[in-house]
Formats: sequence, structure tokens, C-alpha cells
Amino acid sequence: GGPRRGPHPQSHPAFSPSPWCDVLSEGRAAMEAASWVLEAAKKAAEGAEGNLDVLVGAVGGTLCLVLGGVIVGRCVLWRGEVSEGWMWSDHLSCRSLAWLELVVGKGVSYPGGEKPPSQRQKHRGRWLDRGLKLPKGWKYVGAQASHEATEEAIFQETGERVYLGGEPSGRQTWVFDPSFRGVDPPAFEPSTNCNSADLLFRSQQLAAWRGPKPSTATPANSQEACRKGIAFYQMLQCDDGHFAGDYGGPMFLMPGLIIVCHITGFDLGPRKDAMITYLRNHQQADGGWGTHIEAASTMFGTVLSYVSLRLLGVSSADTQCMHAREFIRAQGGAVSCPSWAKFWLSLLGVHEWQGVNSIPAEMWLLPLWFPFHPGKLWCHCRMVYLPMCYLYCSRFENPAKHSDPVIQQLRCELYVTPYDQVKWDANRHTCCPLDDYSPVTLFQKAAHNVLAVYETYLPLWRIPPFNWLRKAGIKFAMRYINSEDLQTNYIDIGPVNKTLNMLSVWADAGNAKTKQFYMHAARLDDYLWVAEDGMKMQGYNGSQSWDTSFAVQAVIESGMGEEFPLLCQRIYTFLERTQILSTEVSRLSVPMQYEELRMRKMFFRHVSMGGWPFSTSAHGWPISDCTAEGLKGMLGLLPLKCVREVSDGRFGDQRLFDAVNVLLSYQNADGGWATYENNRGYGFYEWMNPSEVFGDIMIDYSYVECSSAAMTALKKFSEKHPGHRAAEIRG
Repeated sequence: GGPRRGPHPQSHPAFSPSPWCDVLSEGRAAMEAASWVLEAAKKAAEGAEGNLDVLVGAVGGTLCLVLGGVIVGRCVLWRGEVSEGWMWSDHLSCRSLAWLELVVGKGVSYPGGEKPPSQRQKHRGRWLDRGLKLPKGWKYVGAQASHEATEEAIFQETGERVYLGGEPSGRQTWVFDPSFRGVDPPAFEPSTNCNSADLLFRSQQLAAWRGPKPSTATPANSQEACRKGIAFYQMLQCDDGHFAGDYGGPMFLMPGLIIVCHITGFDLGPRKDAMITYLRNHQQADGGWGTHIEAASTMFGTVLSYVSLRLLGVSSADTQCMHAREFIRAQGGAVSCPSWAKFWLSLLGVHEWQGVNSIPAEMWLLPLWFPFHPGKLWCHCRMVYLPMCYLYCSRFENPAKHSDPVIQQLRCELYVTPYDQVKWDANRHTCCPLDDYSPVTLFQKAAHNVLAVYETYLPLWRIPPFNWLRKAGIKFAMRYINSEDLQTNYIDIGPVNKTLNMLSVWADAGNAKTKQFYMHAARLDDYLWVAEDGMKMQGYNGSQSWDTSFAVQAVIESGMGEEFPLLCQRIYTFLERTQILSTEVSRLSVPMQYEELRMRKMFFRHVSMGGWPFSTSAHGWPISDCTAEGLKGMLGLLPLKCVREVSDGRFGDQRLFDAVNVLLSYQNADGGWATYENNRGYGFYEWMNPSEVFGDIMIDYSYVECSSAAMTALKKFSEKHPGHRAAEIRG
């Protein structure tokens, strides 16, 4: 909505400009056109002499109904813009099947309800206190110092000079220094609480604090308690202004990093012992690991964690490894892993591609008007299956697959039958009941079976013209991977596509370590966090902007902001540096080139400039509620005298307007706000969810939390700037 960068629909009279797509009127018009087609088909069927004619007429009428709806909804009444011969919406809203909402009587893109009892996990996890302690010497290093430390470490390890791009503010890393005299980490006790308490980070921050400390006296009232709490948390604040912390939990993330580093020969160095400590600490009493640290054991978590221990150098005769193998074999071996685990095992070379369902790169070649297009998937889903399709369609093979002794041993250890006797294709759909949280639909299984003919039985993708399509799909996928790397300064949207992209650029270069590969390697530490339970891979490169935005709002609402000038000044500096593509550093960076409409069209990106991320500016992906909370934080900070003393005019009104532009552009046709982008797809996309362990991942839905955050931010902004886009904010 509002002012757009690039061609504006007002320059094209044939298409009426509208901030939001009027789905209901579009649907009614499409239904009228489709009803006419259906009535004609019905009359044709009534006049037919045979059953075959009736069937043909009915099928033909149905096809005309669908195609008519697509054509009318997409090409006639769709609000968008024409640019270089393309019909385009600035934020890629696709409503070509909006008329279905009238048929089903409600929106077609609402998430499902709660899981039925039959699909809920019934067993519970149980953990043992093993008395394991993290090796001493891990030190937190953040912001610019972390850039310098990483660049030097990569040079010392590889001889290659790399320079990290993007804003350094918010970056949080850990380095191992044997001479560092930090706290002696206590033994982790998961039986009491399987979450860490961040004792290493907190102890280092408290030891480094040189300012006033909170009173030790018991507060007499709530106001004194609030003041004491702020004084304490000020001691934990990082020098660049953000609040750091553990964002770990999932157990299936770090194995991907370990597998990729093992394949490519990138040495993890002292990280290995810290990772082993983490994996040992979170193994459960039954020998398995959960999909995340609080979950009961699953095959997803167990097989990948077991493989990780073996790749990190732990012997198969180790007691914990033996216990894990008992769990794996009791569930039928690795053939019962969910699809993501099978994919990782195939990359390593301990599973065969015939046992992995197709991930066709050709889908990227579909026209954008087609009802299903991967560009309309939820961005996390889209960016994970992007490198997956590249590696699958390239039939990536670990060059050490037949020579690595650990791989040969794992082939024997993971299966209950000899490796060369495993019926790979017959187990493509096999999934352990412990993991089957979101069962793959019969529709998707049928589609996979059809694709199995294309991929395996009659490998048509190897012959013309199908091989041309495959090559074109692979080429686009690699181009898209490169764009994601550059737009995010090689951090990438999340830890899964981070490591998959790293492997893809290595494979695309002929299994060689190029400059791109080392840029990826330099960003691995962005995802690694160290606590008393060991080193883990986080679900993001942190939650810096999110946590800090809430923290400062609490301080401001307490009315004590002026009592803590250093705290507020630092937070202001951090939030100012974290607004995406808004500082002098980020405006001169490569990601800024991708903000042009032409580049966003090419790679399916929403507008970014002016938004706030969940983590850091360098990450580069804005989110609706993160933008809203960042905006509210800045609106609260700017009036403070202590902030005005250091602001130096760096954060003018235009930057507030940019944030509002992002928020307004995020509103969906149903009135709500989704996460990263507008809703682009439909509820039926979930019928095609290939993942057994994740539900409602195919499209971005409107959420109450995102919507309330956006509305409250716009309300606060309107109080300060009542004349700016007032009608759009009210409407």
C-alpha cells in the first residue's frame, strides 16, 4: 500500500490501484463467470447420448470452472501492475483462486486447528544427570570485535582473507581461548531442567560491569522492585546495546552443520568437544534424542544426533552410542526416519537417493500465475526446499562416500538389514510413528509416486526435452541460492538453509572451497551458542532485535528511562543500526541492490527497507511483528532527553515513515498480518506438505499476535504523526 518503489499501478489506467486486494468482489465476479461456464457444461452433458459424453462434459466443465476462475481472478480483476510485460504485485499477493472462498464459505488460507488426540505424542522424555561439564575457555565476543575475530580465525585456519559484510551490531559469537579465566562451568543437570540458564554469558557480563549495581535490600514496593530489576538487567546488556541469550532448542539443526563440515572437510576445531558435550547432555534415558530438547525421543532427533557423535569422533563402542543404536534398531532402523533425516543421510552417503521423495527443481519454472508456485510458499519452507531441490536434482554424491571408514561403519550401524539389501524405494513413505506429527496426505503420496516414475523407474529427466527443463530448474535454483546468500550477508534466513546453501556452493564449484564457501564458513559462528550444557546450533542467528525491543518498551512504560541513560542510549544505538537497509553501512552493501523492484520480482522478496528483523540488520529479513515492536521501541526512545543527547539527527522522520510503509504493505486481504510476507498461497497447499514433522508450514498465515503488534504500532505512530497516511492507517 501507499508509495511504492518502482512502477506504480497509477501509471497503468487499466488496473485500479488499491492498497489491499478486494478479495470478495474479485471472487463474486469470478464466480459469475465460472457459473456461466458450469451451466454450459451442464447443458452439454444433458444433451449427451452416452455416459462417456456425460463424463467428458462434466470433466470439461470442471476444468473450465477452475481455469475460468484463474483467468478472471488473476488477469481481469486482479489488482497489480504491469512492468516489462509482467503482471506484478509489489508484494506478490496472489488471489487467482480467491473465488474458492465463496465456495467453502470461509477463507481458504487459515491454519488448521489443534491436532487430534490420535496424532499427539503420548510418551514423555526423561533425562539423566551425567555430571558432564563444558571445557573451560569459551568467551563471548560480539559486534565489531566478532567480525575481526572471525576474519582472523578464517585466515589462520585456511589462509583465505574474508571480510564480513553488513552491520556488525548485534552479532554474537563464541571463541575458544584456553587462557581465558572465565567462570568454571557447572555440570549440567537436565533431569531438573533441560534448558540452560546461560550461566557462562551472564557471569562474563556481570564480571565486566563497572557501573553502579542494584541494591541488595529487599524492595519496599513495586516501583523499587522495578528499579532494581532494570538495574540488574542493565548489567547484562552488551556493549552494542542489545540483550544476548540462548536461542537453541531444536536437536536437528547442528547435525546438518556437522554433516556439511564433514563432507567439505572444514575443521570445526575446538567446537567439536563442546558439541559432543551438548549431545551427550541431551541424550535421554531411553537412548534417544528428541526433535527438540524438551521433546521425547524421536527418530529424527536420534539418528541425526547419533550420526553427529560418530562424525565428531566418538567411537561406536562408546556406551552412549551403543544405547542410541539400541533405540534406533528398536524402531526399525534409519529407513523409518522422516524425510528430512533421509535427505541429510543421503547427502552424507549413508542412505540412497532412491529412498528420498522427489524435490523437482522444475517447479521453479512454472509461471507465477499458476495456482501452485514455490514462490508463494512460506519463506522458511521456500528457502529450505530451494537448496534441497538443487542437491536432489543434481544427485549430489559425497566424494568420500566409498572411502570414508566412518561412513562405511554407519551403513552397518543404522540399519537392521545389510545396507545393500535395503529396499530404498519401498521405504520412501516410511516414517516412525514417533515422528509422524503431520502425516503426509494421500494426495501428496500419490504425487510422489508419480514423480518416482519420472525420477527412478523411467528416469525421463535424463533425456530431452525433460533434461533441458531439469538443467534450467537447477540453474535457477543455484542463482536463487546465490541471491539469498548475498541478500543476507551469507547468514541466510535460518540454520537449515544456511548449511544446505554452504554445501550447494561447494558442490556447484566442483566440490571446491571457493570465496563463497569461505564466506559461508565465516558465518557459521553466527548460529552457534555456548552455555553450560555445551555448544548448540540456534534456531536463528539470535533474537537480538526482538528481545531488545520488548526490553526497552518495559523500561519506558515504567517511567524510569531517564534514570538509566546509558541503558537507553545503547538500545537506541542498537535499534538505529538494526533497521534494515537504513544505515550508511547497509545502504552501501550488496543487499541494497536487491531492494529494486526488478530484483524482488526475480527472487520473490517483499520490500525490506525500513523493517526490523528478529535478529540483526545483517540478516536482512524483516518481519511484521519485529518491525512493529522495533517501531514502538524507537517511538518511546526518541522523546527521552538522554537519547536526544546522542541521537545527532540520525533517526529522522523518514525512517519512521519507512517502517510504517513496511507495516502497511504487510496487511493481508483478510485484514490480518502474517510474519515475513503477505499470504501468497492457499490452504490446499498444506495437502502438499512433504514433511512429517512440521505442520502448517506451506504458506504464511495471518496471526493474532502479528496483527495486534502491527495495529498497536500504527496507533502509537499516528499519535506522533497524525497526518501521515492517516486514511490507510484508519481503514
